[in-house]
Amino acid sequence: MSTNSAFLKEMGITEWISRDSASEAVQATVAVEVSSHQPVVAEPKERPAGGTWWFFGNKPQGDADALFQNIIRVLGLTPQEWSWKNPAEKINLEELPRNGSPIVALAFGGVAAQKLSGECDALPELRETVLAMQADGVEELPLIATFELNQLIASPKHRALFWQDLLLAKSVLQNS
Repeated sequence: MSTNSAFLKEMGITEWISRDSASEAVQATVAVEVSSHQPVVAEPKERPAGGTWWFFGNKPQGDADALFQNIIRVLGLTPQEWSWKNPAEKINLEELPRNGSPIVALAFGGVAAQKLSGECDALPELRETVLAMQADGVEELPLIATFELNQLIASPKHRALFWQDLLLAKSVLQNS
């Protein structure tokens, strides 16, 4: 059993194989573990589906930042494929990719998800669905609500659920 498989098993995550095509049948793994201030990282196994990821919430610091950098690395995102945004600021059309690239937004925490979607439900009710985020002049950018990074560090039991949220966001990009 590989180290990545061991991490996934410990997190309660079953490894999966993409069924999109035989050429894309690559195992996807993630180990976003932070302990003793030394993150353990799984290297990306495949490139993202093409698109732009917008991350919203409190800007990560310390262990949360290390965890976030591991997430970026596991997703295989380049600096041009993602950006961190403040949920209090309005999104404007100039920020949209000019190449028609699809966008998915990931809201870290219930407060960020509520602010961006206009929903009133708590995080457990907002998760596992594709919410609609409003931006000036653009309707229904897909928004996925997930846990705050500090929650993932404090409660490892949420990591498997977080992985599901990442897979949902990835599927939104693949189907855009």
